[in-house]
Amino acid sequence: MLIVKTTSLGDVIHNLPVISDIRSGMPEMQIDWVVEESFADIPRLHPGVGQVITVAMRRWRKQLFSAATRHELSALKQQLRAQHYDLVLDTQGLLKSALIARLANAPRHGYDRKSIREPLAACLYEHTHKVPKTLHAVTRIRQLAAAALGYAAPDSLPDYGISAGTCSNLQLPQRYVIGLHGSSRDSKLWPVEHWITLAEHLHAKGLALVLPWGNAAEQARALAIAAQTPQTTVLPKLGLQALAAVIAGAEAAVGVDTGLMHLAVALKKTSIAIYTDTDPNLTGTCPGPDTIAINLGGIDRIPGTAAVIDCLRDQHIL
Repeated sequence: MLIVKTTSLGDVIHNLPVISDIRSGMPEMQIDWVVEESFADIPRLHPGVGQVITVAMRRWRKQLFSAATRHELSALKQQLRAQHYDLVLDTQGLLKSALIARLANAPRHGYDRKSIREPLAACLYEHTHKVPKTLHAVTRIRQLAAAALGYAAPDSLPDYGISAGTCSNLQLPQRYVIGLHGSSRDSKLWPVEHWITLAEHLHAKGLALVLPWGNAAEQARALAIAAQTPQTTVLPKLGLQALAAVIAGAEAAVGVDTGLMHLAVALKKTSIAIYTDTDPNLTGTCPGPDTIAINLGGIDRIPGTAAVIDCLRDQHIL
């Protein structure tokens, strides 16, 4: 089968438990995955994924009529048509993902018009399935896959099925908490002064705060925090695989509403997720077995530093 789940980072991570579900009940099933090129390292972490097929929708949109874009789209179509899939499952639910699914010569499954994010996309599937929009994103995807493949929807905790290696080429503190401070929207950010207070408290308990970054604004924020707390470590810019290894080595993860927080949960790290502008009931961190993930805050509710410190203390990190 072919799964289409292209973006974003958090959504791609939410899709991982479906691979574990399918492989558990259908171990003979070969599962290929279409994903945006910048997130391809995530499905590659799951041993149940066969071929990872990359697309570049974000890049192609900027040069839609260029010869290079037409060539890449043609190559994608040839690659998908060369495989003899029994089923294509679009777990994204967007017009762009439904169009990608059409490139494969196989029966297409997806959400029905009342369940999907972009109703027009449902017209491009041969089989549609009703899944309540009020469910968490992980549960929705798992129920969609169960309906498409004809097995009972699982009620177990999600198994993300991934692990990360080590990052031996970095000089990291012996004990650290990773601070995932960057997000796609400023309204999701946690105040810099809160990060400074957290870093100072961690240092008093023998822990360092480690800060990754992915763009100039995130780098500037990380450096501003480190300037006030010299014990803080600002990482070099890392790819997803290297960053996964850093997260895996942390005592815990603290972060805002970002895909990297979902990655920390998938790697079974004790995680404290901070929400300021979104509803964690729908897209918050969703822990699997033997994993602690705590969602704090919500729309227009910014958690204070004390709430985060209390959670870390309750989980014996401090």
